[in-house]
Amino acid sequence: MSFRTEKDVLGELEVPSDVYWGINTQRAIQNFQISGKTFPKIFIVSLGRLKKACLLANMELGFIDKEIGDAILQAVNEILNENKLLDQFPIDIYQTGSGTQTNMNMNEVLANRASQILGFPMGKKHPIHPNDHVNKSQSSNDVIPTAMHISTVHMIKKLIPVLNRLVENLTIKIDEFEEIVKVGRTHLQDAVPIPLSLEFKVYKRQIETNIERLRHVIDELLFIPIGGTALGTGLNAHKDFDKLTVNHLSKITSLSFKNNPIKAEGISSHNTIAYASSSLRLLALSLLKMANDIRWMGSGPRAGLSELILPQNEPGSSIMPGKINPTQSEALIQVCLQVIGNDSVVTSGEMYGSILDLNMSKPVMIVNVLDSIEILIGGINSFISNCLFGLEANTEQINMNLDQMIMSVTNLSPIIGYDKCSEIAQRAHKEGKTCKVVIKEMGLKIDNLDELLDPKKMV
Repeated sequence: MSFRTEKDVLGELEVPSDVYWGINTQRAIQNFQISGKTFPKIFIVSLGRLKKACLLANMELGFIDKEIGDAILQAVNEILNENKLLDQFPIDIYQTGSGTQTNMNMNEVLANRASQILGFPMGKKHPIHPNDHVNKSQSSNDVIPTAMHISTVHMIKKLIPVLNRLVENLTIKIDEFEEIVKVGRTHLQDAVPIPLSLEFKVYKRQIETNIERLRHVIDELLFIPIGGTALGTGLNAHKDFDKLTVNHLSKITSLSFKNNPIKAEGISSHNTIAYASSSLRLLALSLLKMANDIRWMGSGPRAGLSELILPQNEPGSSIMPGKINPTQSEALIQVCLQVIGNDSVVTSGEMYGSILDLNMSKPVMIVNVLDSIEILIGGINSFISNCLFGLEANTEQINMNLDQMIMSVTNLSPIIGYDKCSEIAQRAHKEGKTCKVVIKEMGLKIDNLDELLDPKKMV
């Protein structure tokens, strides 16, 4: 491997001659060998979109001449339109809390590629400088949080159609299960009857509520602090830079971004990112309930509830032949647990990181939010295709449980009183009889008894 020598305020350093990053990135590679994990593609692309918007604003203001601006524009379009240079962002996600190293990584890649386009060697910071040109009117402190918002909005807009697909498939199951009445359960004990479709309506309602929450999250994320530079005061940025940048960014992304009226708020704190993460946690809790309920109702096939028949996707045991497990429920539950854990990290990042004038947990916060959305998309799609789509009701088992249910006696409470109903239920349970048999043995005369004890009439 051949190297080129670059120089900064700390001295000289060798950089591989064929890479587009520069000395700032090389120092970060050496100093942050922690996890081997790098920023996801969506964050790098979002950062590139922001750099393009900033460039166009600076060119419009006359701060960057056309030749240099066109070269940088070509470089950034190679990332955005051609998926080039995406292997030039090697820095570990565990770095400075402002994300400065990643911002400089992008600045250096664009500067070196643009200089190369103009026929100059890389690594000389001439004719295009990573700070003076690519980073003009910007600071990592406003660039990184803006990229955080851009990438999060993009991913949430990918998640919402998946949730709509889940709602559609739950609606199909609701229609399929509409006439099925089963034993309800509270505290894992038999309760009064409930339509199977109603249980699935609960899941649907929660997902619809979560979709609305995520739309509110997007509304908040559209306010960005770009133009605030270091602390939100706008130092070294033209008074119109923020407006022009937001206009260009909105066109580039087809989203209606707006200037945060208090840019310092979006720099010193990431409360909105925490809000996004908490909304993902609430979604995870809803999904976890659905997956866990279906897993319980599918337990068996002979010694469990066995009210639902889950698709048989793969063998479930390496030792027990023929065993089939609720693997899709288990996978989705694990996704939800990871999302809940990610939210704990994001919450801590806001809690411990937002000190005075700069939140210094930006990388770990955004990486966990993006990871949560990514695995939710994959987990939900897998659950729909491999579990929900082929899910069936075991009506034979459901009806057998109904015939033996005890809590149907609840419907008699207004007629003969709570205490007498309790006596009937306890005796039926201890003697292994139905409530109807016990009532007749006790000599109780109740009009329309069959109708009163009919589970389907109770729902």
